Amino acid sequence: MSLRGGDPGEIGGYPLEARLGSGGMGTVFLARSASGRPVAIKLIHQQFADDEEFRIRFRQEVAAARRVSGAFTAAVIDADPEAEHPWMATAFIEGHTLAQRIAKQGPIGGAELRRLAIGLTEALRDIHRAGVVHRDLKPSNVVLSPEGPRVIDFGISRAADQQTLTMTGRVIGTPPFMSPEQLQTPRGVGPRSDVFSLATLLVYAATGQGPFDADSPYMTAYQVVHEPPSLGEVPDKLRQVVEPCLAKDPGDRPSADELLVRLRDLPSDLGGATGPAASPRCTRETDTQHHLSTDDDTPAPGAASPSTATQDPSTPTQDTGTFFGRRLRRRWRPALAAAVAVAAIGGGVAVVRAGDSDGSGGSGGEGRDIAAAGARLPGGFQPWRKTVPGGRADIPDELRCEARDDALFCGGGGVVATRIRLSDGSRVWTEKSPGVPMQGMHMVGVTDDTVLGYRLAAQDDPVNPATEVVAIDADSGDELWSTPSGAQSTAVTNRTQDAVVVDSTVVTVDASNNRFEARRAHSGKVAWKQPFPAGKQCAPVLAGTRLYAMCAPRSELAATDVRHQDLHVVDLASGSLGKAVPVRGPAVPVGTAGGSLVLLHERHEGPELVGYDGVMRVDRNSHEVTYSRLPKTFGGTPGMTDGTVFVTGQTGLVTALDPATGRKKWSRQTGVEGLSGPVSGDGDGMLYFSSASGRVAALSRKGEPRWTTNPRAEGLAGEVNASPRVAVKGSVVVVAAAENTVFAFDATKPPKSG
Repeated sequence: MSLRGGDPGEIGGYPLEARLGSGGMGTVFLARSASGRPVAIKLIHQQFADDEEFRIRFRQEVAAARRVSGAFTAAVIDADPEAEHPWMATAFIEGHTLAQRIAKQGPIGGAELRRLAIGLTEALRDIHRAGVVHRDLKPSNVVLSPEGPRVIDFGISRAADQQTLTMTGRVIGTPPFMSPEQLQTPRGVGPRSDVFSLATLLVYAATGQGPFDADSPYMTAYQVVHEPPSLGEVPDKLRQVVEPCLAKDPGDRPSADELLVRLRDLPSDLGGATGPAASPRCTRETDTQHHLSTDDDTPAPGAASPSTATQDPSTPTQDTGTFFGRRLRRRWRPALAAAVAVAAIGGGVAVVRAGDSDGSGGSGGEGRDIAAAGARLPGGFQPWRKTVPGGRADIPDELRCEARDDALFCGGGGVVATRIRLSDGSRVWTEKSPGVPMQGMHMVGVTDDTVLGYRLAAQDDPVNPATEVVAIDADSGDELWSTPSGAQSTAVTNRTQDAVVVDSTVVTVDASNNRFEARRAHSGKVAWKQPFPAGKQCAPVLAGTRLYAMCAPRSELAATDVRHQDLHVVDLASGSLGKAVPVRGPAVPVGTAGGSLVLLHERHEGPELVGYDGVMRVDRNSHEVTYSRLPKTFGGTPGMTDGTVFVTGQTGLVTALDPATGRKKWSRQTGVEGLSGPVSGDGDGMLYFSSASGRVAALSRKGEPRWTTNPRAEGLAGEVNASPRVAVKGSVVVVAAAENTVFAFDATKPPKSG
């Protein structure tokens, strides 16, 4: 399609050659890079560019597309979501969409159908491993390229642990390919919603019609939620695999990994449909924005997909073993796959020393105040910004950092650990992780001579453990030892932390998720092993220098309904567990006040985490638990420092709460979306909050705004439960942002915001 009058001649320095399509949110153009490579550029319509909520959403889409770029999507080449007219450029994929293929040639059968099913499931698996839920799988979002199917258009996708911005009274999607939970509880949509949509898409490919087709989107939506699927024309072997994917309850559906195993076991030729195929036009696949629900938290529409093979891709999704609410996060690759990287909702960690009332203690994963006595600035310090390459350059993530003198140690996002000079940002050494980065899983911690981080096995690695805790010499960067690690703690604590450092000891969960193991940090010598209580799954929780085992019944974890958690004090010398102290569940640890562990009570509506409605304190001496109701339910990311609990909402609202009474101290709207924090300044009376985009908001201890910086990276907005991204050393503020970006500046001379 040729360019029209009024179309720009170039976008972002890319000369335009043709118009590929236009939808409700934007137009897609064919362009050329400087090397002559064809690219597809999505240009957002101007009326949406002026809408701040839409800009936040588009930033999310760009960040998602960058993370999911890979073999099964169109790689992001360039983007400028902050431009006056926002745009994103992706690799041009040649080929027809699945919708075009069915419309022209009818249903697919035989070996071609099997290849399509396996290819799409592999794509979905990798998207989920990258931490994203697509939320809009449909025939026009699948391109049949010569190299295999590609999934495109992540306009309404979201990270698996990320809350969605609202569009009042609307459910966005395409009813024939939406899951029941998408229509009923959109904020609770997880990876298995995509599995449902994939199954409807495969039925459409095999028969030319969807399993819930009706004369109107309203009737279609009703049938999706209440009626069994129509599968009579689906080949028998495929039907046996697809039918469980269409279960109304997400928990009854297989994950993408499990589905892939079943598909690979199918015969090479599935045969054709068992009856006459209906016209493909029976499935209404246009994007709909009908008032199917009055839920105020339903997602706003993403950019509409042009009917070409050049729609832009976006964020990869988290592994389908992820559940919402307080579900067991399965982070292994079953059967034919080796080490699924899943971290789901629990973006934070269970090391809670950041909340010590004296402002000290905590690992880099906590973003704690790590300032030490001495000079306020290292000699020769100048502000700097660096990107730390990881083992998977195609899926960069985030780091977390901790400073010791002029050494800054960071880990996460495909990096086991790296040492950076605080004074100038130069890297001393880096140990990479070859696997897919897991959202929320960052560095374990640092001792005087050892750095401890996580190593994830490369995709389909049949030899190495899926997850390992690795010890690295802090000076030389040499690996000292490693041990396989479990990956289930998130289900217990809603925090992604399967190992903690206490003084010079590291405590891990073993690979079978059945016991704690303690080792000397530098030598790796085993100090003790402690089995979990019978019938329980446990996770380590560090409060100051005291270690707790937080446990939950395995039966409740299997039912994804954790209500009865308890705490045991762990003897650091022997590993023995103290008497169980019940807490009102589901609860999440957030910090310490006066040496007492503080937890927040979670409020759920079905599988959905709505927010926090109560606060608990576990007395450090008597171990008695006191509970106080909060004045309301607070949604967002919890954190704690200087004896105060904070909850930061996805749109930048910061609320300070008294952990003893639950009373609200103050609240402040910062205007910075997706904040994590807080982190205390080094004697400057400041609190620092930061987003994945690298924006930093500084407040006084009383909530008075001091300054805010501009974005420094393309990060997801609205992410919840992320651990603090800021570390402080003297007057140096170190910020970790998306795409393995780390930057530092003088807090007394913050970057200007314009």
